Amino acid sequence: MIAAKSRAWWRATLALCLGSLLVFINLYAPQPLLPGLKQAYGVSTLGVSLIMSISTLSLAFSLLVFGPLSDAIGRESIMRITLLLSGLCSLALAFAPNFELLLALRLLQGFVLGGLPAVAIAWMGDEFDQPALLSAVGLYIGANSLGGISGRIVGGGMAEIGGPPAAFLTVGAMTLVGSVLFWRLLPNSQAFTPKPFHLPTALRDLAGHLRSPVLLAAYGLGGINFLIFINQYSYITFRLADAPYQLAASSLGLVFLTYLGGTVGSTLSGRLAGKLSPARCMMLGIAILMLGTLVTLADSLVLIVLGLTINAFGFFLAHSLASSWVGRYAQGARGSASALYLVFYYVGASLGGFWLEPFWRWAGWQGVAWGSWGLLSVTLAIAFGLWRFEKRAF
Repeated sequence: MIAAKSRAWWRATLALCLGSLLVFINLYAPQPLLPGLKQAYGVSTLGVSLIMSISTLSLAFSLLVFGPLSDAIGRESIMRITLLLSGLCSLALAFAPNFELLLALRLLQGFVLGGLPAVAIAWMGDEFDQPALLSAVGLYIGANSLGGISGRIVGGGMAEIGGPPAAFLTVGAMTLVGSVLFWRLLPNSQAFTPKPFHLPTALRDLAGHLRSPVLLAAYGLGGINFLIFINQYSYITFRLADAPYQLAASSLGLVFLTYLGGTVGSTLSGRLAGKLSPARCMMLGIAILMLGTLVTLADSLVLIVLGLTINAFGFFLAHSLASSWVGRYAQGARGSASALYLVFYYVGASLGGFWLEPFWRWAGWQGVAWGSWGLLSVTLAIAFGLWRFEKRAF
């Protein structure tokens, strides 16, 4: 097993963080473009949000394929090939002639983007010892947030220069170059034991994970939290593109620098969990997310940005520990267990617009805040239940 802070640990963690960065650059580059695309295509806020939700939904579906498949054929080839295909999809998006084809390509891209997230944490669970796993997961999820920031900044900035095609071309080129580096950096597995793929066995593994109350609670917590967090960002772009703020696409992209709060939260998650316990830190993260949502109700742009930063810290703190919780408590078939967590995670993201849209129509951003608090109260209760389990187990 690879020990924390060893040379092999640094090389593997760097490769997986680079891969994570590229995945989330591709996934989130269109988000600051939503207000402009809404106007250009004459669609509703819910309609244009499909650009994001359709890719996260297909990503969620792909996890059900790649997770069990990785238990049979290994993890590295899946991560390497799908990362390369993701970059090619971004290049194709630059030449989409209409909104319908754009959605179709995003559907395909979402599927291939699922290859790396489906198996990366399972790869770490196979190869790293427990302290190394906790540290690496925090850095890996920190790279998720950096990818989200980078994708939105690149997307918004390049759209100001050459429209959406320039944004997609830039992201595609970055991904192809990064894929070559990822291919060279990622070590081959040493501890992986292949298990022949049988559909009935894979379905039994998935069913077994879903029958575990401890895993199911973590799945629900991650999915509902992400439903709120990521869709808040979609609706805040509509708020900030309108009067009195009237931010352009490039400025909306810069708003996503608040994700740096998430980078800090995920990086500190392992250290905080060692002091407070993982479940207590999940409760803390959710409470911080609720507090940040309260701060965003202010009219001041500075306070809105501060509230989003607080949100990012709290969300990624809870998410880092929920995902590592799955790796810790899964009884075998870690690839499918980790993939199932991400299925809930991304299905939540794809459904968030349907949950928050009525609140947005009812009372604008204040309605979004009320809708957010309602579901975050549910995840806070789930985290409390995990804390009770933790106390009994230890």
